[in-house]
Amino acid sequence: MTKPRLILGSGSPRRRELLAQIGVEADDIRPPDINEDPLPGELPRPYCVRLAREKALAIPADANEIVLSADTTVALGRRILGKPADAAEAAEFLYMLSGRRHRVVTAIAVRRGDNLWERDVVTQVKLKSLNDAEINAYLASDDWRGKAGGYAIQGPAGAFVPWINGSFSAVVGLPLAETANLLVAAGYPLYEAGA
Repeated sequence: MTKPRLILGSGSPRRRELLAQIGVEADDIRPPDINEDPLPGELPRPYCVRLAREKALAIPADANEIVLSADTTVALGRRILGKPADAAEAAEFLYMLSGRRHRVVTAIAVRRGDNLWERDVVTQVKLKSLNDAEINAYLASDDWRGKAGGYAIQGPAGAFVPWINGSFSAVVGLPLAETANLLVAAGYPLYEAGA
């Protein structure tokens, strides 16, 4: 039987790097084109799960292709902090998160044919109290661009995070243990010698 092709439904270089940590290289990258706006009143976790599923379903794939999609959302209470539109919104997010705990939700969806496997992981993260100089220096780095909540734990903002409870890789964008389990469930030969 031929090895299934793995399609990564994400343009995120961080997700490619995380997959490489477990010895997985996608055969193709197909970022989906879907509307990522939250529905009225939608809460962060269901929103994130819905987006991961919609991304997986939006990507064309044949029967021997496994599609892996994910979505990461920063949640402050019931509020969804998505990717900031500009530096001003990134600053607003950082001031809101400063000195507080929040949740990072990452949902993954793996599809093969008509079958869909899903998991979501919620990690608690605390940012230290940030001063104006720290926030301005971070904004100047441009590391906030394209990052849910306006920061990336694996970049310079890692210095702002004294505590997490949960999956570090999920905060970066892909919970590796759960992703590996879903890939195996879908028939990807993750642990087979010579695969």
